[in-house]
Amino acid sequence: MYAVIETGGKQYKVEEGEIVFIEKKDLAEGDILTFDKVLTIADGENVTFGIPVVAGATVTAKVIKHGKDKKIRIIKYKSKKGYQKKQGHRQPYTQVQIEKINA
Repeated sequence: MYAVIETGGKQYKVEEGEIVFIEKKDLAEGDILTFDKVLTIADGENVTFGIPVVAGATVTAKVIKHGKDKKIRIIKYKSKKGYQKKQGHRQPYTQVQIEKINA
């Protein structure tokens, strides 16, 4: 059984027991998070698509930890003008474990 959820402007295909890295949420470690925007639920041959979300379906997850991703380096350069700019960014994330898919 799997579900497709939407959080942080992104869509994730999740299964029970799976660990997923999502956009940072302001929750403490060990808290329970409920995703209400469930777009699809599949249980074997039975697939339910939402228009736009599946009515009454939720996915519950437990927050494991917070952290930052690897650094992304951005370099801007213009030839013959003496312009160079270097910048970096580390995206914060929340690591969650999917506990139950409620259809």
